[in-house]
Amino acid sequence: MNSDFDKFSNIPVNRFESMLKTNKVFFFDATEFEEIGQYYIDTGNLALAKKALQIGEQQHPSAAALKILKVEYLLLNNKIGEAENIIDFLFELEPHNDIVYLHKSVILSKKNMHEEAILMLRKALNFSDEPYELYALLAMEYLYIDSFLMAKECFIKCLELDPNDQHALYNVVYCFESLHDPQGAISFMDQLLNNDPYNEIIWHQLGRQYVQLKQYKEAITAFDFAIICDDTFIGAHMEMGKTLEKLGKFNEAINFYEMTLSIDDPTAFALFRLGSCHSKLGNKVLALRFFKKTIHHDPLFDKGWIALAEYHIDAKDFNKARYYINKALQIDNSNGSYWKLYAKTNEVLGFLEEVDVAHQELTALGNYELETWLSWAKCLLNLKDYEKGIEVMKQALDFYPENSKFNFLIAGFYLMLKREREAAFFLKNAYLLDPKELNLFYLHFPEFNSSPLIKRALTI
Repeated sequence: MNSDFDKFSNIPVNRFESMLKTNKVFFFDATEFEEIGQYYIDTGNLALAKKALQIGEQQHPSAAALKILKVEYLLLNNKIGEAENIIDFLFELEPHNDIVYLHKSVILSKKNMHEEAILMLRKALNFSDEPYELYALLAMEYLYIDSFLMAKECFIKCLELDPNDQHALYNVVYCFESLHDPQGAISFMDQLLNNDPYNEIIWHQLGRQYVQLKQYKEAITAFDFAIICDDTFIGAHMEMGKTLEKLGKFNEAINFYEMTLSIDDPTAFALFRLGSCHSKLGNKVLALRFFKKTIHHDPLFDKGWIALAEYHIDAKDFNKARYYINKALQIDNSNGSYWKLYAKTNEVLGFLEEVDVAHQELTALGNYELETWLSWAKCLLNLKDYEKGIEVMKQALDFYPENSKFNFLIAGFYLMLKREREAAFFLKNAYLLDPKELNLFYLHFPEFNSSPLIKRALTI
């Protein structure tokens, strides 16, 4: 709350608190009670706000402003029904009061009636001399219904009313991105820069849009201007580093990442990017040092643990790699690439049960790639879990019904279980789909190389 308001409100607030301490009844006019109630709401003291509103209503039972403030208090306490009853009554008393429409929109929004909330806010604009808050609320309502075009227009209105509103600027960019319109975002920010050429935030966001279009030269120019406007702007240094990485300029990227460390305390992301750059340059010792610093700085930065895992996989130290992958999975067990690495590492170490688990997790996460199913089949074959092998391959056929490999593998699993009738059925299916894949069958099931059953089944 600004100092002017503090000075203005101190006298009635102090008198009110003095009244409570002495148990005397002081008279305040309705405007003073409004100031007192608003002060307690703004400072989060809802108990005293309630007390002030109760006494205020007793002394001024017809004051519409106090009733409006009570609605605000009720909404903060999530008492939607009571708030709506008062608002509906206020429509009769204050039919041209924009705040009444605003509160009604908030109530409708809380009831997930966003279209109706938008209608109320649109009506409020007809009566408001200060429409900024209404446009901001309108924009959010449009976001709730994924109407990014209308939300964008409302955030632009906010920027017109307050050109320094960074929150609105970021949201305009978000809307352009949601509309997959980076070129539109660039045009919009070029217009802003005509009026405010030294705004580092706009240059930064402009650069990000050029990155989306893979126009890296233009992106670097934009980030450079952002840094010229504010050489302590860490975000611009970071984006510059990332863009230079995309161009393979790892030494230059390192310089920008190191600059962020000199401006402020290190971040896990900057340390991780430094490690990645050194790794790509072949500076393995430095890479390892920065990856270790990453997880020391932020033990929950899962990419740091994965980077350490990949480092040790390259070094053929699979036990350490497995340890680091487990750390990453404890942080984020919904990342399919981590489970793939977990499966690969455990396969090398011979922990086939863990490989099986990894494939279960992968498919549960929606990874239905051909190689995932084939790798899982290989694992179950090595585990001699033929029943599960059949079950898994039949699941795979749901996604790849014309795949001969899966049919051959099911046939092999059935043969291992001595269920020749079922095996013959899938053998015939597989051979009809692609006879060249018969070699895959013999590769996985060499014991049936000269089996007469195979020849009988493949006699069409």
